Amino acid sequence: MKNIIVGVIAGGYSSEYEVSLNSADTLLTNIPNTYIKYLVIITKEKWVVSIDNEEYPIDKNDFSFTYQNKKITFDFAYITIHGTPGEDGKLQGYFDMLDIPYSTCSQKASALTFNKWATNKVLKEHGISCANSIILRQHNSVVNTKHIIDELGLPLFVKPNDGGSSFGISKVKEESNIQDAIKNAFKEGKEVVLESNINGTEVTCGAYISKGTVYTLPLTEIVSHNDYFDFEAKYKGLSDEITPARISKELTNKIQELTINIYHLLGLSGIIRIDYMLDDITPYVIEVNTTPGMSKASLIPQQVAYQDNIDLPSLLNQCIQDKLTT
Repeated sequence: MKNIIVGVIAGGYSSEYEVSLNSADTLLTNIPNTYIKYLVIITKEKWVVSIDNEEYPIDKNDFSFTYQNKKITFDFAYITIHGTPGEDGKLQGYFDMLDIPYSTCSQKASALTFNKWATNKVLKEHGISCANSIILRQHNSVVNTKHIIDELGLPLFVKPNDGGSSFGISKVKEESNIQDAIKNAFKEGKEVVLESNINGTEVTCGAYISKGTVYTLPLTEIVSHNDYFDFEAKYKGLSDEITPARISKELTNKIQELTINIYHLLGLSGIIRIDYMLDDITPYVIEVNTTPGMSKASLIPQQVAYQDNIDLPSLLNQCIQDKLTT
């Protein structure tokens, strides 16, 4: 029986490049050795396979490479690029054309969920609570800060509409700082979303699908040492990530059921994570992550460690097999 060749695809074009490489390290370690695994690094300058610090160019015509005078083609693409082109549907469309199965959501679902503002609009239409928000596009040169405050209040969040890992995000407490926060967010993307602040407990819920059934992972409660869960809090130890979350069983079940509902509603697949802010007992969706971080510091591996019936290698194997057989 032929061994399945898996390309773990990392890198990308955004500020999340290093985060992506850290995720790839975890995946390469934990994807079972029954698979043949290669690290594929994608940047704007090159697409290469990295083997023992040597680089081998990818032939984009069929997503193959040559190693030791042998052409190698991939049976499966495990996409762990956080940001473009791995989280926004671009690579998904490419692999669809080549008929190569991949780990993430479809091109359509990836493109939608990468757009925070559009995702929130869809969720709100189905009665799911999200923060109030305003979208800005790059051609908006004049911003009426008074109108923004009238709509959203203070403090408020300014963030790239198409980014992650808290790059370019600011929590703004004074009107005089709004313009600078918008400029900072535009450095990370072509659109900026401004959102009202929701006070409460932040939790996050991982989920995955296997043989048609969506399963949730234990909730993690996030207590940032900073003013909010920014990059330093996420990746430099300046937060307490408590699994399982210190909330009631009833509220835990409510969030897990909501996560499953959103999974089906948005047509998601693979391993995902949805972040929430709890206003009393009402969960507000902060973000839907379709290529969640998988590094040692990331939340999905932490949640899997608290799940009784599965470990990370088994989860990755299930997700790969699910994609190969559907």
